[in-house]
Amino acid sequence: MARIIISEFMDREAVAALTARHDVVYDASLVDARDALVAAVHDADALIVRNRTQVDAALLAAAPALTVVGRLGVGLDNIDVAAAKARGIKVIPATGANAQAVAEYVMTTALMLRRGAYLATAAVAAGHWPRAKLSEGRELGVACMGVVGFGGIGQLTARFAQVLGMRVIAHDTMIAASDPRYAEGGVVPVLLEQLFADADVVTLHVPLSKATRNLVDAKRLSTMKKDAVLINTARGGVVDEAALAAALRAGTLAGAALDVFADEPLPVGSPLADAPNLILTPHIAGVTAESNVRVSSMIAERVAAVLASACDTQG
Repeated sequence: MARIIISEFMDREAVAALTARHDVVYDASLVDARDALVAAVHDADALIVRNRTQVDAALLAAAPALTVVGRLGVGLDNIDVAAAKARGIKVIPATGANAQAVAEYVMTTALMLRRGAYLATAAVAAGHWPRAKLSEGRELGVACMGVVGFGGIGQLTARFAQVLGMRVIAHDTMIAASDPRYAEGGVVPVLLEQLFADADVVTLHVPLSKATRNLVDAKRLSTMKKDAVLINTARGGVVDEAALAAALRAGTLAGAALDVFADEPLPVGSPLADAPNLILTPHIAGVTAESNVRVSSMIAERVAAVLASACDTQG
């Protein structure tokens, strides 16, 4: 029987499935209690996390028996993958399991930002009638979506956009322009500079790395259309938050939706706090009731499989 530590929230049925076969410690408060987490992983065979648990070299060193790290999501910037690989520890993300949720979030916020009419409830209820102003909203069907990062989530988002009639362009440094996935999806591959200049909606789906940190800075924002909107469900460090806030205040960008931030939770006093035409959500684009079940069950099954394989090898 292996020992599994789960440091962030996970679907209860998936936890129960693991508990039936293994010694499981499920404590979502461990993510905010580093010393307790370090102590908990001392004899752990597996660790399951979301995006906030920092699985760095120090934590890995404190877990000499660790065989596998399951990631309830897809981004791996909170996990020292190189250190894990050096130890022979498998790192398993829930690739594809939250794509539907993220793509739906992108389309929802794109519709809201382009139309600009969905935050008028208080004014209408108070007896105001801002009909003229709110009649200036824009439709998505006539717009161009620029997808930065054409992996599984980017491709699904492109399909959703096309259903509404949008033209889709994309850029991905890891996928050649000749790759058949573009043509098969009816998507035109373009240079990054062209994407930001041409798109009415820019949606980000790239990991955080040295190459992508502050990818969307003041200079790049200045190349976007004045009536364009930006949506970031990838990683906060990809966007220069101060530059984005400045562009929104200056009216050189029509709107933005951010689900991820350089520091999470978003610090009090952030320049984003009073920026106009901005939707802020707490890193939940990929988390719905349905996606949580898919992600949790996928990771539970794959972590259990790795532990079973390790047991067979040792046996």
